[in-house]
Amino acid sequence: MGEQLTDKTALVTGGSRGIGRAVALRLAADGALVAVHYGANGAAAQETVARIEEAGGRAFAVRARFGEPGAVDRLFEGLERGLADHGAKGLDVLVNNAGIISGHSIGQVTEDEFATLMAVNVSTPFFVVQRALPLLNDGGRVINMGSTASRFAVSTQIGYTVSKAALEAMAPSLANELGPRGITVNTVAPGAVRTDLTAGYTAIPEVVAGLEAITALGRIGEPEDVADVVGFLAGPRGRWVTGQTIDVSGGTWLGPLAPTG
Repeated sequence: MGEQLTDKTALVTGGSRGIGRAVALRLAADGALVAVHYGANGAAAQETVARIEEAGGRAFAVRARFGEPGAVDRLFEGLERGLADHGAKGLDVLVNNAGIISGHSIGQVTEDEFATLMAVNVSTPFFVVQRALPLLNDGGRVINMGSTASRFAVSTQIGYTVSKAALEAMAPSLANELGPRGITVNTVAPGAVRTDLTAGYTAIPEVVAGLEAITALGRIGEPEDVADVVGFLAGPRGRWVTGQTIDVSGGTWLGPLAPTG
């Protein structure tokens, strides 16, 4: 186990699977007590907690179905109860990772779908931060999970792109507001990453080959690639980075790749 987050606490929303699970595992390995939030898949959340505990770390699961009324209240009721049960005070690291994706172009996106995207991907993390402010300890960290989709055109994910761009826009203003307390606020923007959320296209060899062909490092990302950057921002070595978006995509769509051979 690491030591850079010893005696620290962390909340990872959407921490039961994919990138969120990798982040929870990383923060726990660095010594943090981790609250693993989940929406519906309690078994996956308990598996994450079990993996952390088996490695010698500390964690507990918290359920709240984002997009439903009262979800943020339920999240913090469970969080505060879990922290108290573990004798912990306050929150040191907040990772807003939970989100949903859309695979539709503008002609296909319904008002209900767009409203749900904005509710889960933008409104919920906004009000999670608001609710977390009294709990956040000075010197804490807020890390929002954006996407490289806000950097280049992805017409079949336009609703998702808009939501992630809105989330990304929160960091600079919030960083300015919380700076006097020593709290940093940053956005991590992954590219294509192999998770169950992206399995619909990362399982198609032709699609993977196309993505690899526009990525400087020549491969699809893994959850741990993103989690390691979150771990850096969450720890003491990330103390002088705030209000920024960190692209974690292996150099996706930087321009024409140099010919090989």
